[in-house]
Amino acid sequence: QVQLVESGGGLVQPGGSLRLSCTASGFTLDYDAIGWFRQAPGKEREGVACLSTSDGNTYYANSVKGRFTISRDNRKNTVYLQMNSLKPEDTAVYYCATDPSARCWYRWSRFGSWGQGTQVTVSS
Repeated sequence: QVQLVESGGGLVQPGGSLRLSCTASGFTLDYDAIGWFRQAPGKEREGVACLSTSDGNTYYANSVKGRFTISRDNRKNTVYLQMNSLKPEDTAVYYCATDPSARCWYRWSRFGSWGQGTQVTVSS
């Protein structure tokens, strides 16, 4: 059974850090695009960061550039999202997703495999 499981969310003060994890089971997490997305209440889901495994390139939304870093541990079949200098506007449910036919510049709806999400709340 193909499954993605996110963890690491929580409540953090502005300026703080969190590291999200996304672990795959039932398949090897090596499709070309592995992405992190988020959805805040009342807003559309948006891409946050993406790793292209074919060339190692990473892509970030402008709103998180310089603060978030996506990385992968092949031995653990896990992708991470290190989030630093968190802001209240980063509050959202964060999801990881992948798909054999997706590329990092594709819209979120082109990704077919999703985790259940993990809540990140940035508040004082």
